[in-house]
Amino acid sequence: MDQQANPAKLFVGNLNYAVTKEQLIEEFSKFGTVTDAIVLSDRATGRSKGFGFVTMSTADEAQAAVQGLHDQEWEGRKLVVNVARPPAPRQSFGGGFGGGRSYGGGRGGNDRPYRRSDR
Repeated sequence: MDQQANPAKLFVGNLNYAVTKEQLIEEFSKFGTVTDAIVLSDRATGRSKGFGFVTMSTADEAQAAVQGLHDQEWEGRKLVVNVARPPAPRQSFGGGFGGGRSYGGGRGGNDRPYRRSDR
């Protein structure tokens, strides 16, 4: 799975936890057409993680957004805006259920009655 970097996709960090996807789109639209935006949130709590991604329609628009918004204060926080890197490949530990590790089993407990063969 060789993933190429998309020069129009931006990482947006240090977001105020109250910022919504709609607010991101509105702010980044000042630099061109936003084709996608997401604010990541914690699965368990639903609270924003304070970062997200915005995809602009062209690499030039993305660069304009980086130059215009990186290190600028917005919603009380100084933004970090960079071209997003592709995700690192995930390391495989074997396949399927169980992760490919074997711990034996059935030998250390009282799963069978004890018998001596010399009786």
